[in-house]
Amino acid sequence: QLQLVESGGGSVQAGGSLRLSCAASPTTYTTYYMAWFRQAPGKEREGIAIINFRDYSAYYADSVKGRFTISQDNAENTLYLQMNDLKPEDTAMYYCAARTEQGRLLSISFFDEPHYNYWGQGTQVTVSS
Repeated sequence: QLQLVESGGGSVQAGGSLRLSCAASPTTYTTYYMAWFRQAPGKEREGIAIINFRDYSAYYADSVKGRFTISQDNAENTLYLQMNDLKPEDTAMYYCAARTEQGRLLSISFFDEPHYNYWGQGTQVTVSS
């Protein structure tokens, strides 16, 4: 089955940057959507960024628009999340997720967890003030 492994998390001061990576293996799977989610202590998991592999269009939650960028390296089967101008409220466990089932997602459903059938183990991001 598909395995997703996140890396790149760590501790950073407010205003700093981090780049998260999500490596997918094996490379024989066709992925239609991939997304980044995060979960802070005591809060529900929330979707923050999604990329459509049909056209590589991206969508972001309001909380990260203008600060985070989702991208991919197809040759390396790796998904990235560039996080700039980090804030203490960005502190959370960050997960990447993949959808390998066909079918377009409505924008209203982009961050519904059941649409994603593979998940990584998460990487911790801590932002101090």
